[in-house]
Amino acid sequence: VLYLFCAALTEHKILFLSSSYQRLTDACRALLALMFPLKYSFTYVPILPAQLLEVLSTPTPFIIGVHSIFQSETQELLDVVIADLDGGTVNVPECVHISLLPEPLLQQTREALSMVLDPELEVADLAFPPSTISASSLKMQDKEIRAVFLRLFAQLLQGYRWCLHIIRIHPEPVIRFHKVR
Repeated sequence: VLYLFCAALTEHKILFLSSSYQRLTDACRALLALMFPLKYSFTYVPILPAQLLEVLSTPTPFIIGVHSIFQSETQELLDVVIADLDGGTVNVPECVHISLLPEPLLQQTREALSMVLDPELEVADLAFPPSTISASSLKMQDKEIRAVFLRLFAQLLQGYRWCLHIIRIHPEPVIRFHKVR
């Protein structure tokens, strides 16, 4: 999920494959939801019809879901990250370089996600674990996952104002992003 999240943030082409249309829709929508508060502004098609498979050759980034019976048509795509939802694999081609999160944030996010998804890991190494570990309900787990990614964005974007440059030579001040800082 973190590979797909980073691929979407860095504007790569992402293709979901599954034999279930519901799973395709859910996976595409979940990836967009994880990007909140950012909005994905490129091509987004949760279920691509067979007649439009040539769209996969477009040079622009996309998030597209395709039924797995068309998997043979996706084999020649060299610059597309393919997530097989039925097999549980993510295939990143050699020519595609996905920039992952900076190291302290990546490890913290992995740990936070594993604690939300598998809370038993937190007490697995204790000599005397507590007698009961309550798993969160699905609704609460959804909120916890959203909180992990919202915290990640807050950590990534903290201090952004330091990079803003105000130009006051115009009648009204103009704010520019100073890339060097």
